[in-house]
This record gives sequence, structure tokens and C-alpha cells, in this order.
Amino acid sequence: MEHPLLPSRLAGALRREWRLRHLGDASYGFLFDPAPENEWVSLACATTGHDQEKDRVLALCAVRVRGHRVLSSERLELLLRPDGPDGRVATEALRRHGLREQDLAQDLPAAEAAKALLHFIGSRPLLGYYLEFDCAMLEQIVKPLIGIGLPQEQLEVSSLYYDWRLRQLPPYQQDGVNIDLRYSTMLQALDLPERESPDPLDRAVLTALAFIKLRQMAAV
Repeated sequence: MEHPLLPSRLAGALRREWRLRHLGDASYGFLFDPAPENEWVSLACATTGHDQEKDRVLALCAVRVRGHRVLSSERLELLLRPDGPDGRVATEALRRHGLREQDLAQDLPAAEAAKALLHFIGSRPLLGYYLEFDCAMLEQIVKPLIGIGLPQEQLEVSSLYYDWRLRQLPPYQQDGVNIDLRYSTMLQALDLPERESPDPLDRAVLTALAFIKLRQMAAV
């Protein structure tokens, strides 16, 4: 009988092989090295909006996780230079992410930000809440540099949370159940602190804490 995880593992291996073949700069081959054991990077972005074609990344934070510890001292926080017509960002977008216009005074060009991010992450798997969106937005700055998007394994914390909530229900209630996957709902359910306007650092750290807690509960 075929192992149920085999198809997903095969798909993952094929994706890795495709990305390695299309890597545009061989000096970034370290992104495909074996990842350090029991280490991850929690990733969060602030963007001007939710349109992957028109909107841009304003700021990002990456925080390393090792075992059951969030290494908040081992983090990368970057502000990116706006590339709009006048180089300015809507006040509403800044307020939504707990940022100020003067915070962007130390911003980086996209290429420099991408280099710093890739070297910080290395080959470690990525954690995030709706991580697919953040990675799609970051592809705007990463792909021009290395020819591909972020190649690391991606672990979606909202999926871990969904599985945990589902296991709490009796079997007869699990089929077709609607589970609230809002970020604030997850934080409340896991007894983690909420922020009114979380910046990328808040979100990266809280997502890492949620990941650790969910892993611990899944092991019980």
C-alpha cells in the first residue's frame, strides 16, 4: 500500500529540483543545503495592500525559531524603499501596520533587502500565517535577484491551527465544519497576546509562538 505522504513528498522533491535547475545565481546554492535540524524562520510582511500585481512590500521581519524557543534576538527587520511614482506611501497603509512615514527614512533598495533576507533565512523552513501571500509578495524582490521565488519549505500555521481545532470536535461534527481562521481568533484560542495594529515583528513573533504551542499540543 502506498504511503499517504508519498505523493506530497514526491511533489516537494520535484518542486525543489525544478527550482534548483532554474536558480539564476549559483552563489545562492546554499538555499538548497540541508536545513539546520529543528530550526525554522517565522516570516511576516507589511504591504501597501492585497493586490499581488499592484501592491508592494513596505517592511518585513524574519525571526529564527529553534526547538521550543523563539530567538527574538536573532531577527531581521527591513524597511523597503517605496517604488511608486513619488516614492510615497499612503498614510492608511502605514497606520494599518503600525508604521510611520519617518520609519521609512532608513529604507533599503529591493535588491539589498532580498540579499539580506536570503542570507538570513538560508535553507531553514519558513513559518507564517497565510504565508503564501507573503511569499508571493516577496517574489517581487527575490525573483529578479535569483530567478526564482523563495525555495524553502513553507509551513502554514493556519493549517496547523485548523487541524488542532478540528481534533477538538467529536467525529460527527467534523464533516463540513466552518472553523474561524482569523488571526485574532487564533491568538485568543491559544491565549496569546493581541496587538491592535501589529507590525511585522509582532506578527512574526506571535506566529512563531503559535507554531510552538500547536506543535506541543499535537504531540500530546
